Amino acid sequence: MAGKVEKVFKFVVVGGGIAGVTCVEQLSSQIPSAEVALITAGPHIKAVTNYKQVSKTLEEFDVEERPSSVLEEKFPNLIVIHSAVKSLHTESHSVETADGRVFGYEKLCICSGGRPKLLTQENPHVLGIRDTDSAQEFQKRLSKAKRIVVVGNGGIALELVYEVEGCEVIWAVKDKAIGNTFFDAGAAQFLIPSLEVDKPEKTAPCKRPRYTTEEPAAGASQIFTADRNSRGHGCGPTEPGSALGPDWHEGIDLQGAEQVSRRVSVEYQCEVEKIVTSEELHNPQQQTLRLENGSWPVYIQLTNGKTFGCDFVVSATGVVPNTEPFLHGNNFAQADDGGLQVNDQMMTSEPDVYAAGDVCTACWEHSPMWQQMRLWTQARQMGWYAGRCMVSHILSEPVELDFCFELFSHITKFFNYKVVLLGKFNGQGLGSNHELLVRCTKGHEYVKVVLSGGRMVGAVLIGETDLEETFENLILNQMDLTQYGEELLNPDIDIEDYFD
Repeated sequence: MAGKVEKVFKFVVVGGGIAGVTCVEQLSSQIPSAEVALITAGPHIKAVTNYKQVSKTLEEFDVEERPSSVLEEKFPNLIVIHSAVKSLHTESHSVETADGRVFGYEKLCICSGGRPKLLTQENPHVLGIRDTDSAQEFQKRLSKAKRIVVVGNGGIALELVYEVEGCEVIWAVKDKAIGNTFFDAGAAQFLIPSLEVDKPEKTAPCKRPRYTTEEPAAGASQIFTADRNSRGHGCGPTEPGSALGPDWHEGIDLQGAEQVSRRVSVEYQCEVEKIVTSEELHNPQQQTLRLENGSWPVYIQLTNGKTFGCDFVVSATGVVPNTEPFLHGNNFAQADDGGLQVNDQMMTSEPDVYAAGDVCTACWEHSPMWQQMRLWTQARQMGWYAGRCMVSHILSEPVELDFCFELFSHITKFFNYKVVLLGKFNGQGLGSNHELLVRCTKGHEYVKVVLSGGRMVGAVLIGETDLEETFENLILNQMDLTQYGEELLNPDIDIEDYFD
């Protein structure tokens, strides 16, 4: 058993990412007399700024990295404890931190986020992008690079490939199309030409202040992987940084050593067979890999039989729930994806322990139009709702599942286009029982609607379509649209007038 309990708090939250910080704000403001502790490994927390409710379920906000003192100044009842969690003892309601201190809790919320799924551990030629430090390391290495290989098909990969200039990019994706977490092949085709044209000039300077911690030791392996749209907000035992904000690449000059503007080639439906360094190439078995001219620091062999030499490899292959320090000695029910199972009150299977954000898996019966995706928006919603549930349970008040879980909705930006995703936007779980309507104006907009039984169940909107509120209403009220047929997307008809 851990040492003596130093202090007992009414509420303890673990993790300084969006879910944890939102949860803490909710707890501290709802019961100002309650003592609240936030345990986080890094010196900075992720704060939601410029929050804007766009429609019933759609929200936009920026994520800023700030010193944790900002939170303590705002909430006198809050104490921030800077340390990683070493272990959790659910029976005695206590948490032991890496620096050997023990804190008790009445209610605990685990918001430890996700940790990167790295292609390979401990290879100095493989970078994972996860936090601002690693993004800066990436920038430094990129400035000397002529060619990089990016592996992964999520948000960070999409963003990176678009932002990098002056360096050849080989992009290896395991799917038939780019960005398949978010789009179908049609939307991917709409976006692909953006990789071939020069990007619009940057106008606004970056609005987020950057705080950095000390340089990593020379030769240490660098991790830089958050699937930017699953966006873990981890404070794992080994990686103190929180995940990057949605516009992490602004204000970092992602410029390589070459004079070309952009050169991206995509290798579809392949994964990494092996990664070989130039030192290992002198091994006779590896001679075949030296087919390529020139000598590179590292070679990557793909499952499609192709081999590329490059300056370094970027591993952008998503995150796994960071449950590491919490499982030992406890009986948490885990979902198939490794997340802590939570019910519709964000409670885990252990008494008085809640979870929110990337570390948890929503195991209640979902609304037909909602699914969990590990995104910033859901981290904020879950953190907020978990805080509300914890307060209600302390005050013995009933609580109802929040409306944000009625309809999946997400706004983001890819390749400089606004992207809105609603409901079952990729026909998730509908089998063959759905039809699609698509309207596409090259270089301008891409609109896709998913219909099932004559009712709208999902939509993808790329560009400034101004259809999000109308479509959100049509999905929520489940109106029968059979009579409109293809006319639903006729650009000459002002669809808002129909459905006001």
